Amino acid sequence: MNLLRPVLIALSQSARARQLVIHYGPMRKLARRFIAGETLDEAIAVVKELNRSGIQATLDHLGENVASEQDARRATEEYQHLAQRIAHEALQSSISVKPTHVGLDFGEDFCYSQLRAIVHTAQQFGLMVEVDMEGSAYTQATLNIVHQLLDHHCNLRVALQAYLYRTEEDLKHLITRGGSVRLCKGAYDEPSTIAWRSKKQVNASYARLMLMMLSEQALQNGFYPALATHDHHLILQAEREALRRNIAKDQFEFQMLYGVRRDWQRRLAMDGYRVRVYVPYGTQWYPYFMRRLAERPANVLFITRALIGG
Repeated sequence: MNLLRPVLIALSQSARARQLVIHYGPMRKLARRFIAGETLDEAIAVVKELNRSGIQATLDHLGENVASEQDARRATEEYQHLAQRIAHEALQSSISVKPTHVGLDFGEDFCYSQLRAIVHTAQQFGLMVEVDMEGSAYTQATLNIVHQLLDHHCNLRVALQAYLYRTEEDLKHLITRGGSVRLCKGAYDEPSTIAWRSKKQVNASYARLMLMMLSEQALQNGFYPALATHDHHLILQAEREALRRNIAKDQFEFQMLYGVRRDWQRRLAMDGYRVRVYVPYGTQWYPYFMRRLAERPANVLFITRALIGG
């Protein structure tokens, strides 16, 4: 287990640490490794460059746990504007939304109304909405909302986290519906009572769930797998499984984060796979940045070397 992970995740929730980091020039500069910029125009420029390389994107206007319903409604309007810009710029991009950014803390019904408005606007422009998954306290509520939305809309995909014990059952329900899932490992510090903690266990869980997503039953149901991982062992396993089962390269996609494993992003795209890069932007980048550091010790090492000029 990465011993720095719980420390960095705790710091991601610290207001004092946030103020120190966001006002420290070198850290702001280094955050740009993972953040496309603080403005939508900056993010659009990044997406255009990705598209020119044959890579699709999902744009996320960063934010979470808003303080009021008014803030949630404002975020909803920003996402609707984002959908319009994506269409206007003819970008190959979906939209990613955190439920707490659009008011999940104020109840499922309120959050559903906000997400429904975003999904409806996106549908008018032929765009997909990717509903992100946050800490385990929000898992069931998020899935309740997603299933309710799926009763009326098909242009949405939900993220599931491989480190949670419950995910296999959640995935089975979504495969039965023929929806779409973005499978990631999970970026929050969850207890061993509900989640696997070791890298080996999480990887094994991810592999099992990935094979479920690429199963004959899933594809026959019209299920669309989105495999979000930077682990080359899992990527190669997915490639082997797709080849073994004669799954076309446009029947699933690989997803990665902006600034991480660019070499594999390019390699997969050049090999004809669908590749989608998560492109976050906005002024509320601090919690996201800290979680990226928590995920991999190599990220912390990169930051440390840069700060000391090594």
